[in-house]
Amino acid sequence: MANLSPMMQQYFEIKKQYPGTLLFFRLGDFYEMFFDDAKTASRELELTLTGRDCGQEERAPMCGVPFHSAETYIARLVQKGYKVAICEQMEDPALAKGIVKRDIVRVITPGTVLESSMLDETKNNFICALDVRELVVGCCFADISTGELYGVQLEGEGLAGQAANELGRFSPKEILVNPDALDMKELPAFIKERLSASLELLEEENFEEARCTALVLEQFHKNSLGELRLEDKGSIVCAVGALLQYLKQTQRTGLERLNGIELYSGAQFMRLDLNARRNLELLETMRSKEKRGSLLWVLDQTKTAMGKRLIRSWIEQPLLSPAQISKRLNAVEELTRDLVLRDAISEQLMGVHDLERLMSRIVYGSANGRELRSLASALSRLPALKLAVQGSKSAYLSMIHENLDSLEEICELIERAIVEEPPFSVREGGMIQHGYSAELDLLKGDMSDGRGIVAQIEAREREKTGIPKLKVGYNRVFGYYIEVTNSYKEMVPQDYIRKQTLTNCERFITQELKELEGRILGAHDKSVQLEYTLFDEVRKTVAAQLARVQKTAAAVAQLDVLNAFAQVSVNQNYTRPIVNLEGKILIKDGRHPVVEKLLESPFVPNDVTLDRGENRVAIITGPNMAGKSTYMRQTALIVIMAQIGCFVPASYAEIGITDSVFTRVGASDDLAGGQSTFMVEMSEVADIIKNATSDSLLILDEIGRGTSTFDGMSIARAVLEYVAGKQLGAKALFATHYHELTVLEDLVDGVKNYNIVVKKRGDDITFLRKIVRGSADDSFGIEVAKLAGIPDRVVSRAKQILSELENGQAVTMPKSRGRKKTGEQEPMQISLTPPGEKEALERLRTMDVNTLTPIECMNTLFELCKLAGQP
Repeated sequence: MANLSPMMQQYFEIKKQYPGTLLFFRLGDFYEMFFDDAKTASRELELTLTGRDCGQEERAPMCGVPFHSAETYIARLVQKGYKVAICEQMEDPALAKGIVKRDIVRVITPGTVLESSMLDETKNNFICALDVRELVVGCCFADISTGELYGVQLEGEGLAGQAANELGRFSPKEILVNPDALDMKELPAFIKERLSASLELLEEENFEEARCTALVLEQFHKNSLGELRLEDKGSIVCAVGALLQYLKQTQRTGLERLNGIELYSGAQFMRLDLNARRNLELLETMRSKEKRGSLLWVLDQTKTAMGKRLIRSWIEQPLLSPAQISKRLNAVEELTRDLVLRDAISEQLMGVHDLERLMSRIVYGSANGRELRSLASALSRLPALKLAVQGSKSAYLSMIHENLDSLEEICELIERAIVEEPPFSVREGGMIQHGYSAELDLLKGDMSDGRGIVAQIEAREREKTGIPKLKVGYNRVFGYYIEVTNSYKEMVPQDYIRKQTLTNCERFITQELKELEGRILGAHDKSVQLEYTLFDEVRKTVAAQLARVQKTAAAVAQLDVLNAFAQVSVNQNYTRPIVNLEGKILIKDGRHPVVEKLLESPFVPNDVTLDRGENRVAIITGPNMAGKSTYMRQTALIVIMAQIGCFVPASYAEIGITDSVFTRVGASDDLAGGQSTFMVEMSEVADIIKNATSDSLLILDEIGRGTSTFDGMSIARAVLEYVAGKQLGAKALFATHYHELTVLEDLVDGVKNYNIVVKKRGDDITFLRKIVRGSADDSFGIEVAKLAGIPDRVVSRAKQILSELENGQAVTMPKSRGRKKTGEQEPMQISLTPPGEKEALERLRTMDVNTLTPIECMNTLFELCKLAGQP
């Protein structure tokens, strides 16, 4: 270090203050990176790695990016999970004495992005802090680009699972945790395997309660935690306090945009874990990860960025309060009945820019003139929007009308102060309207007069010297000059002072021109500085109205989503659901909202009846591809749509409040995690049984298919009995190919059989997609195989084997072609009767299956397997 150059010493002094970051060190028009940072950036950004003298024998590895395009490179690094520290020059290098002063102005991390080019306007960008204790977990989630801050305190059993559910709800990009969180093994594993989030371990002192309490009270300008309803929520206080410390270290300024905290509890929203969100394709499809084909794709007819973020949040957080659901439904119904109102709202919303993120950049101090004009353009739409919803009858629309602040004085200030098309930079002038500042107008007048005098000098000097092509020009290096081509340089007066010689001409200055230059440039410099001062005053005046704009932005987002629900309900012929507390789900002519929109042909509707009595569990049998999964998913989606306050695809729907939807759908090996298909399946089933309640809706597809037939059937039956029985009593749709399970309709209360109608003509089958009472007679597996394109020879062989099995015969091996006739052996047979046949059959004949418990049933099966010689 002693031998380092002064600049490199400065670099290392700054670097050691921000370990774990990539330091973007401003040098003139570039951000440079050195040593290990340079090697990392060179690799990740595909930059050329060079070197720079640093005072030591070896040159320092170096790479850099132009400051004007740095945002693009920073975005790539942040997306890869890196933290980038921005080190700026804090003084003009031309005026600096010695080394230019430099300091960190901001650290950009995955959860603290503000730049619109680095954000998806349709999604929130949350950063999370978790305070993990033995009996409680405090969680807070903040989006500093919008000013949102949420907090929840988790208590009771299964804290890791509860925390994982909240993380899945918000999908944060960055998670801050205390050391105790690492002891909760399931949580770090969940974050690593299921979330695309960076994990930041903070010291325990960052979560110290007294310290955090002081930070929280200071941030929200309160005297006590009771004013924030946090008096008995110490773990939330610690989580928020730790988050605020982290943001102060990384953002340095602008934290006033977090001006309140919204507390919630798990009892407010339906539980939807990551499996349910994925399997039901709420926000994106499972395979392509695209919006098209998801529920969001169907419902999202919002016009604003705020609305697009809010509709995602509503879809992921269905309500549990009938009053709150009805409040939304009443507003949607009023909008469905008024086409003129819907169109008026849509027209105004289309011109509203992202108020939340614009205000965050204004408060932070990074917004330029263009962003202020964008805000003014959005605000100009508010008076008409407020007028459109005036006189609304529903309580929700009336509340929105009340919360819509037209903010006309802010709009007027921006329009009066800032030119319509301001430059990108705020440091080069050209932003302030003529007439806004008398002082600025005088300076600009001096500049204009000076330029007029320059034109007069040019005309006078041409006439005086007789040089027709003489001209007066300007550049930043030499200032004002007189240019004379070589063919006329003999005519140049003696009082001209040579300044520059070029190939085809020479440039001169005069004393008069030098004096004029000082006058013009002095006025220019003063005007540029004054423009920035005036602009910053306007920006700060607008920033002071943060709370008003945030309240209005929330109202705009809510109106946008409600209007979208109404529009899609009208377009798709949805009906208003009736919400009840009796736990009854009754759907007439229900349709899958996504499949219906994708299909060119009419969708075949189906009914659903589930309740707490005789219709708790529906066993659904029928062939693959017939529509079992579609039917089950559509039921779950209709329930979710009802509880987010949207009309539903059905002719009639009664929806009992459902506290959670769980799904066990599909099969996929978790090879990276060392888990087989069956292990994944059983883990998911165990989680469902552990967390479901009598008010849950379970979507269970092909339980037990990942293992042997007897094992799978036993597990499927045991699960089904548990779900339908008094132990749980949840509502469930249970699709299976184990037709043996259909006997449970006569053995277990609340179980009913359903099947999908299939029309068969000869070897051909037609799926009618209609659900009817009763069990299926056939799985039509071979017919489905034929439809899927299995070769005819294989299909024919499958039919032969099936016939032999159904007749209790041994399966014969087909004759090989070209077998020699002499000494030909009998076809080899595969015996389907295991050793110990007689004893096993005798035990089966004397067994009363109706009296066996699930565990006894499984034990008996294991004993029979032993008799059959299986290990």
